Amino acid sequence: MFNFDIEFTGEFVAFFLLSVCAIVGAVLAINFTKVVHTALSIAFTFVSIAGLYVLLEAEFIAFVQVLLYVGAITILMIFGIMMTKHDGEGKEPGRPLLETLAAIGCLCLFGIIFYGIRNADFPTDSAPFVEDNTREIGKLLFTQYAIPFELVSVLLTVAFIGAIALAKREEESSQ
Repeated sequence: MFNFDIEFTGEFVAFFLLSVCAIVGAVLAINFTKVVHTALSIAFTFVSIAGLYVLLEAEFIAFVQVLLYVGAITILMIFGIMMTKHDGEGKEPGRPLLETLAAIGCLCLFGIIFYGIRNADFPTDSAPFVEDNTREIGKLLFTQYAIPFELVSVLLTVAFIGAIALAKREEESSQ
């Protein structure tokens, strides 16, 4: 069951380091009390995940990850933090029993996932990779998935306008 015959190649070391960075960033995002530190640790996690996408030879998804999540979402979070007041009034006391149960649950979940992955039969055949995956994604976006692509852009525009309207309404009510 535990046959660890692992080749320590550069790809394995990069995967291991990027995985550890993503996990550490996510855990820090949960544990930080200052929201700016949380936003920066989430950005660190997003960059690590983009590195994992590069290892999977999905450069386009890595580029979109950095552009959208690290660039736009993290900056949007920081602007949201700067525009609101945070004095630490909502701080809850620690609950050691609840935290212990959560840790036990996490360890059990890790064990179940580890056992499932080790005993899974993954297919050895895979679809052939295309030479330029960015070009193929572009062709699919503008042919087969053109309508969903446009609907997502309309949805994002409506969400952005709604966020501006809510921010403006809050500003007017505070004056």
